Amino acid sequence: MAFEEKRAWMMGAVTVIAYAVYVAVVLGRWEGGPLVDVPYVGPVLWTIGGAIATTVVLHTAIATLSPEDADVKDQRDREITRFGEHSGRSLVVVGGTAAFVLALLDVDQFWIANALYLAFALSAVAESVAKVAAYRGGFWPW
Repeated sequence: MAFEEKRAWMMGAVTVIAYAVYVAVVLGRWEGGPLVDVPYVGPVLWTIGGAIATTVVLHTAIATLSPEDADVKDQRDREITRFGEHSGRSLVVVGGTAAFVLALLDVDQFWIANALYLAFALSAVAESVAKVAAYRGGFWPW
């Protein structure tokens, strides 16, 4: 398995787990009242920070276990990386647009922040899925 494919698997898994932890914490704090009253800033910052730290540690571990592959990136890897980034970027645009509309509608900032966080998470997952699919199913840029 190519080093970049390992990174894609890792990024997808870390993103899904971090977002699931965030949702579980927020819903665990919910006491039946309005959801916008649940403290969410701390869990957002901790899960994002935890995901970043976990990604750094896992990337370092993967690079340590296969040092000969860590710095090798050929043309195919660069094309797949670009393809994955383009695949995920559209979800950031959709999420930003949704947050913009929510702000224009003067919706509570809880929903705006959650729309953005969900968009970033979905973008990272879509990017990872696109990369893994390209590595596994073949990739022919045209």
